[in-house]
Amino acid sequence: MRPTGMRTAKATAAALVTIPFVLGGPASQSHAQDASPSPSGTFGPGCSALSQKASTVKDKVVEAAAAYPQLSQLVSAAVRAKLSGALDGRPDVTVFAPNDQAFQQVTVSQLASLLSNQGRLKKVLTYHVVDKQITPDELSNGSFTTVEGSKLTTSGSGTEFKVNGKANIVCGNIKAANATIYVIDAVLQPPS
Repeated sequence: MRPTGMRTAKATAAALVTIPFVLGGPASQSHAQDASPSPSGTFGPGCSALSQKASTVKDKVVEAAAAYPQLSQLVSAAVRAKLSGALDGRPDVTVFAPNDQAFQQVTVSQLASLLSNQGRLKKVLTYHVVDKQITPDELSNGSFTTVEGSKLTTSGSGTEFKVNGKANIVCGNIKAANATIYVIDAVLQPPS
């Protein structure tokens, strides 16, 4: 168990270091030619650009997300909001995980404001989580209640799906021990 704890600690530390880069300037971009093959069972145009070091099927959701460098902003925000234990403790969840490019679309002042308000940050992040595992078959015309309490919708077909009509699922059906992860290209905002 010690290697997993060390890996989680390293991932958390790496994620926390990333916040200043987002607030101070552009984060580094990943390059598709450097990416590992996409994990089996996944779909979407962005899977080849997701690089990961190892299989995440045995990892709880936050550690699984930390294995993907392109999700470092999300992991950092989850740690800052003190959500790691709550998310990892749930038996079956689906996470619509904004990638780092999604966080880059948020203005620096909006992101700084969000990161400095733990209650608001927790509300926004839990709006990306549904308390059940959603299969790709359920995405074509889905309506789901999030952990935050509001509704989230999905639409599309084949391998092209949208969340709330605006965020594209760029890589879907990534498996973790207690979760299914769908990487999206926008940060979702819960209804006011």
